[in-house]
Amino acid sequence: MRWGSKTTGQPASPRGVNGSSQPGITLRGVTKRFGGQLAVHDVDLDIAQGEFFTMLGPSGSGKTTLLRLIAGFEVLDAGTIILEGVDVTGLPPYQRGVNTVFQDYALFPHFSVAQNVAYGLRVRRVPASERRERVERVLDMVRMSAFADRRPTQLSGGQRQRVALARAIVNEPSVLLLDEPLGALDLKLRQEMQVELKRIQRQIGITFIYVTHDQEEALTMSDRLAVFRDGTIEQIGHPSEVYEQPASEFVASFVGTSNVVETNLGRAVVRPEKIELSSTSLASGELGGTGHITDVAYLGMVTRYTVAMDEGHTMSAVRQNSSLERQTFTIGDRVTVAWKLHDAFPLTNQSIAAG
Repeated sequence: MRWGSKTTGQPASPRGVNGSSQPGITLRGVTKRFGGQLAVHDVDLDIAQGEFFTMLGPSGSGKTTLLRLIAGFEVLDAGTIILEGVDVTGLPPYQRGVNTVFQDYALFPHFSVAQNVAYGLRVRRVPASERRERVERVLDMVRMSAFADRRPTQLSGGQRQRVALARAIVNEPSVLLLDEPLGALDLKLRQEMQVELKRIQRQIGITFIYVTHDQEEALTMSDRLAVFRDGTIEQIGHPSEVYEQPASEFVASFVGTSNVVETNLGRAVVRPEKIELSSTSLASGELGGTGHITDVAYLGMVTRYTVAMDEGHTMSAVRQNSSLERQTFTIGDRVTVAWKLHDAFPLTNQSIAAG
């Protein structure tokens, strides 16, 4: 197999297998309309070979349409798509060297797990001995070897997802496209599969392009992510960059919970974990104000407090639930809400150009 090993770390620029900065996918001026509606508008994007890249955004933001354009399931109105240096803009899906995993697993119910995984190889007339070897290898990779002879109806949702993934990667695509593949799973299983997907991607070293509206998935798995809004890219960056340094108020509100505050530098975002609550006055060097608790939500690892500020807006703060004794608050308590200036990231309300 030609798969490599993905390098670790999250460099500032897209960088893929063996540290190469050669783009796995290049998009230039990509535009798609449905009737008079712009679904994707003039998108430029470089995704490195071996990168786990996530397209994140609300419903209708254009992320799935862009994925379908890359796959060849939709036809561009304008722009080019280049895959590993080859212009594939006009090529049909089967000539692009990409495979897609959907939320609907679409497994053949009358085939065994092994037969489902081998189906694409049979269509391509790969010799039987090579088919068996490759199927065994990918089933071991997704930890489904023990279920090779079972039918899809005998599997759990997570197991069926692993089979769908194995069926896609057994064909050794240059790029694997994943369209909200974990959306049908329950929370615990979804979290487990996030870890498994990242492990598999690192093991085989191919480019993953993942579409989701779930910010936790995007932050957990991605080397980089792009936040979509109204058919354009609002911001591209590493998960920590997008979370800690949002390019706009939209990004700040969509990726995690945020508090938008006024400072002497203008509007800024302060994340709830950077907020301190107390029953004392502001200390030297602190910014903030006073208000009263309107809601307390115990979330396991943390407790989230909602505070109605005296100025009329609300603030959100979270506290980690540890064994250390700390002052707790209940609904109705008067509190001081405080943060440091260096924890407030200025908002520009300007989108970051893609690329």
